[in-house]
Amino acid sequence: MKICWFDDNKLGLVHDGMVFDVSAALDHLPPQPYPGPMGDPLIANLEGMWPHIEAAAKGAVGKPVAEARFLSPVARPTKIIGTPANYVKHVAEAEADPEIITERFKGRVEEQGLFLKANSALVGPAEGVRLRFADRRTDHEMELGVVIGRTASNIEESEALSYVAGYAIALDMSVRGPEDRSLRKSVDSYAVLGPWMVTADEIEDPDDLDFSLSVNGDMRQESNTKFMILDTKRQIAWASTFYTLHPGDIIMTGTCEGVGPVVPGDVMACDIEGVGAMQVRVEAGDGYDG
Repeated sequence: MKICWFDDNKLGLVHDGMVFDVSAALDHLPPQPYPGPMGDPLIANLEGMWPHIEAAAKGAVGKPVAEARFLSPVARPTKIIGTPANYVKHVAEAEADPEIITERFKGRVEEQGLFLKANSALVGPAEGVRLRFADRRTDHEMELGVVIGRTASNIEESEALSYVAGYAIALDMSVRGPEDRSLRKSVDSYAVLGPWMVTADEIEDPDDLDFSLSVNGDMRQESNTKFMILDTKRQIAWASTFYTLHPGDIIMTGTCEGVGPVVPGDVMACDIEGVGAMQVRVEAGDGYDG
């Protein structure tokens, strides 16, 4: 199944090119007394919510996917985790371009370690990317996004995929420069997730999915997740040795070669096999005077 948040924060079920308003199902979420458990309550209770979502979909008002304004399919992650330098060809292009990677970030992915993006950077495709710095280069990085479904800590690789709620398209937007990754990648709107979350049961193998990104019709990135250096299972298990993963946490699994700059007015078109497609517009943001 495909679930989403759309328009004015409606819960949606996507089916056959239509999105159906199933917000009535939210009445069945368990009460969350302050401060509540960590994580996204819908993702945490997703299995128990399915009957209510399906019931709400019967007779629900639908609209074509093309007419919906898609927000992030995850509303309340506790963290967004990034995996750097996870495709061999991207490592090669980064080493050849000093603007992409600086001396402090060279080394194998295990040596560089995971990084965090601020939750405040998270947006859906309809909200777009807002460039903050006119005098600095901002690049697109197309990735498979993994949404954690239940609490995980120090788990084995062999069981890692059982902790996944679903998958989405992810854009790890990046300001180039000498600062720490987590600063440059946490600008408002620099973590795009969408257009919906495909539940894990619909993706047979997350490590064999074609994906692509074009800018204004010009193909920039095109690869397959089978070329990741660390596969999805390894990333989840590795992350769980450093952090307790909570429902709704997002892992952006790394980008392939072809990253490049964007400017206001550009439109990024993203596609992942079995997951979906989305378009994301680039705009000038606060402080942008270019």
